[in-house]
Amino acid sequence: MGIGEASVVQDYKDSLKQKAEHLIIKEFPEKIVKLNELLETSNFQNRDLADVHQDLNIPVPPPISTLNEPNAKRQRVDSSEASSNTTIDGTRVYALPNGTVPCNKPLSDLIHLVKPHIRELVEDSNLLKMWISFMIPKIEDGNNFGVSIQEDTLAEIQSVESEAAAFFDQISRYFISRAKIVSKVAKYPHIDDYRRAVRELDEKEYLSLWLVMCEIRNRYCSLHDIVIKNLEKIKKPRSSNADSLY
Repeated sequence: MGIGEASVVQDYKDSLKQKAEHLIIKEFPEKIVKLNELLETSNFQNRDLADVHQDLNIPVPPPISTLNEPNAKRQRVDSSEASSNTTIDGTRVYALPNGTVPCNKPLSDLIHLVKPHIRELVEDSNLLKMWISFMIPKIEDGNNFGVSIQEDTLAEIQSVESEAAAFFDQISRYFISRAKIVSKVAKYPHIDDYRRAVRELDEKEYLSLWLVMCEIRNRYCSLHDIVIKNLEKIKKPRSSNADSLY
């Protein structure tokens, strides 16, 4: 690595350190207050679970009477006659007369509100992780208490980053699960249990989103607390020999 490249890398490290310190000291408290205020809004506070229910737009079709007649017989087709036909009609498929089945709008709006905060927590955790990694000193014998504090703090930040990333997977799994149940409703529209299962899943997702927002707030609080309490050791993990003499 040349002198110029080394200078660029060092400038990047210095810039990241300044940004991380500003983030933890200034921005984290602001985010905690903002998240608390958001959790007190009507989107999350005292919301009736029925507010997140939505009609599936899948009507119950009238029963086909011929299927219920005990004397109904299937029409036989002679094999020679069938072979002479160039086209054979396939099985009739029930079509949705009212169009597509939409996503749950109240929950989709809530997910649109929650996802930016998940992304911020992932990005902020990643920044703090790099910040502490840059300040870990070279490996030496002795005087490693401050380094152990850095490593413990780093492990906590990595845990928060992984947990925040998992929130995204939780949201995608909700849509996949809902689509599977809705497809069952379309296939068996007379069975009310499938329709009820969709409502139960939507209520569960609403509670999950509320919990995600609480966890994001809590993680910002825990990261701010652990870093502020150990800020001196994180920034200066080893005392100098001169300090140890006085």
